[in-house]
Amino acid sequence: MTTFEVMAEGLGKRYGPTRALDNFDLAVPTGTVYGLLGPNGAGKTTAVRILATLLRFDAGRATVAGFDVTRQPDEVRARIGLTGQYAAVDETLSGRQNLELFGRLFKLGRRAARQRASELLERFGLDEAASRSAGEYSGGMRRRLDLAASLIRPPRVLFLDEPTTGLDPRSRNQVWDIVRTLVADGATVLLTTQYLEEADQLANRISVIDAGRVVAEGTPDELKSMTGGDRIEVVVRDAADLNRAGGIVARICAAEPERDPEIRRLSSPLTDRVAGLVDVVRALDDAGIAVEDIGLRRATLDEAFLHLTGRRPDEAGEPVGAGRKADAA
Repeated sequence: MTTFEVMAEGLGKRYGPTRALDNFDLAVPTGTVYGLLGPNGAGKTTAVRILATLLRFDAGRATVAGFDVTRQPDEVRARIGLTGQYAAVDETLSGRQNLELFGRLFKLGRRAARQRASELLERFGLDEAASRSAGEYSGGMRRRLDLAASLIRPPRVLFLDEPTTGLDPRSRNQVWDIVRTLVADGATVLLTTQYLEEADQLANRISVIDAGRVVAEGTPDELKSMTGGDRIEVVVRDAADLNRAGGIVARICAAEPERDPEIRRLSSPLTDRVAGLVDVVRALDDAGIAVEDIGLRRATLDEAFLHLTGRRPDEAGEPVGAGRKADAA
């Protein structure tokens, strides 16, 4: 039986006349990475702030780790960790001092705070830089220190709000490895991101959110299949054969192919990948059409997102309210 660490039903949040969340639903299974994927201004950060008890909402209900976020906020806070879009570390303090400070804020004794800081510095590969001020850290190191601070008390639920924004690919991969380790250790992670690759790499399930509403939900593969599943791509040798080849592909695939005359390519959704590919190859050969390249391709999450929202995730959505900074997620 599936259990859920985070539940939201019909959440609504307004900023003046603008709806930041509009009947927003969410169910995050225990022990998984769940992705919230959406363009700028879609409402992702608003949802995380509500679930982390940092923001009041106008309608609906939500529970985290079995506790109501409105009626039992202290119980929720005792069981969660939160890493925002920007590292919340004191750059004048050393890495060790930052973690010891967070330990004391979490009511650990001096010795326990020191021990926990040492454990986390080693775990996050920061032990050699422990005595350096955080202001000297690279962006990836600051992000790892910020993640370590959110784990002073191991959380049941960890909220990661665009945790790799601005990081280079190497630092991003390091953060991904940390997230996988946390889930392997039993945590549940709710991840907001604009990076399609990040959602594809990490998330067991994804909700695509646009204008404050969930427009699609499923595994990465299920979302990709919403664009039509597998596609066949054909590149003809002679541009003069493009239309004739397009007719053959349309007949076999029962769908008009997309045409790119500049590179002489046809692309069409395909229901039966093996039989369809064989039939197209035979028909083109029978028609005497020379092919430069032919193959099957799975739809990407990028294509699924574009199909579902009409824009790419780094394009801005509607503003969250007059005179406010738009929801950065």
